[in-house]
Amino acid sequence: MSRFGKLEFETGPDSSGQQSLRPAAGETHWSSEAERAFCLGDFELALRLFARVLEHNPTSVLAWAGQVRSLIELGEFREARLWADKALERFPQAPELLAAKAVALGRLGDHDNAIAFSDASIEERGDSAYVWLARGDVFLSRREKQADHCFERARSVLPSDWTCAWLTGRIRRFHGQFAKALQSARDACSLAPGEISPWLLAGDCQLLLSFHDEARVSFTQAWQIQPDSLAASDGLRRSERPGFFVRCTGVFRRFLRS
Repeated sequence: MSRFGKLEFETGPDSSGQQSLRPAAGETHWSSEAERAFCLGDFELALRLFARVLEHNPTSVLAWAGQVRSLIELGEFREARLWADKALERFPQAPELLAAKAVALGRLGDHDNAIAFSDASIEERGDSAYVWLARGDVFLSRREKQADHCFERARSVLPSDWTCAWLTGRIRRFHGQFAKALQSARDACSLAPGEISPWLLAGDCQLLLSFHDEARVSFTQAWQIQPDSLAASDGLRRSERPGFFVRCTGVFRRFLRS
């Protein structure tokens, strides 16, 4: 049995299957907590908190989409596809769900269906930053250059939103574009220097590029923001100057990514 088997809730006799327009009591609090956990990179916690939102309001499309997106960030692509299917049975035209399923399909290698779901999400809501981020993810799965345009479109929708730049970096980092991921992380750091997640992403990318001194600066900044952060402490440990073989590996990796 899947470890995510308890994410679904009985909707009860009052559930109409229609998207909720007014938050139920307690929904706003848990939704805010879930979004914050997601932005902090605690995707396991975000998953549980989005489930708590659905306890209060089973028709919250954003909570269903949040679960799918959290599963994707956890690398659980098959589970993400499963939960996207469950949600789309209730909300077949929800752009966030269509986009999230496109990402799951793309990362599973089902590229044709991924682009079809991405097309559908754009048709439903072409002014959403997330549908463009998702489309960029799909194009990177297909190794297509149109991804850059998609990320630019996403940033144009939310030019001052650090999470958009951060998520762009996470997508690029997943697909092995470490230098471009680092640039997106730096953009997010500039927009929100007091947030820990962009600094952690920057440090991670810098380590992957063997920029160990720069990585130490990023992880130190993250640690100063949140001294009890295990990720920041681990990053500081990993950023200690490596041996010759590791440095050569990093140089070779940078050459391949250039």
